[in-house]
Amino acid sequence: MTNILRKLWVPVMTLMAITGMGQMPIFKRYYIADIPGLAWLGQPFTVHWVHYIGAAVLMFMIAWFTTLWLAKQRKLTASGKLRIMLLALLIITGYVRVIKNLPDVHFSPTSTMLIDWTHLLFAILLGVAAIWSAQTGRKDYVIK
Repeated sequence: MTNILRKLWVPVMTLMAITGMGQMPIFKRYYIADIPGLAWLGQPFTVHWVHYIGAAVLMFMIAWFTTLWLAKQRKLTASGKLRIMLLALLIITGYVRVIKNLPDVHFSPTSTMLIDWTHLLFAILLGVAAIWSAQTGRKDYVIK
């Protein structure tokens, strides 16, 4: 199971990045949704729910890896600590965005913008940290 989840990590994160960008109407605006097979990216409701489903899968994967990490009591690498911190901040801001989207919850426009921008910022920083870790050979989260 762990090997399957490790192989799914990059595709799930890629799906989250694509559907996250799809929350902004860029795919229809720049005609990416006109490419055969990508029309679903131009449907905001579909993109929104695919992002939520991807988040649920991601939460399961994180829970699985966290349980294994706690059971084995391994130490984290420096790049692992950085990426986990960024992922935690991304998740927290994602949860706040979910709360913001509930029908009876209302945030001010400034708060909404701040939540959206911080979520986007942490997503970008996590992507940069992941690429940096891969390019410098620091792929592992834990010391083996």
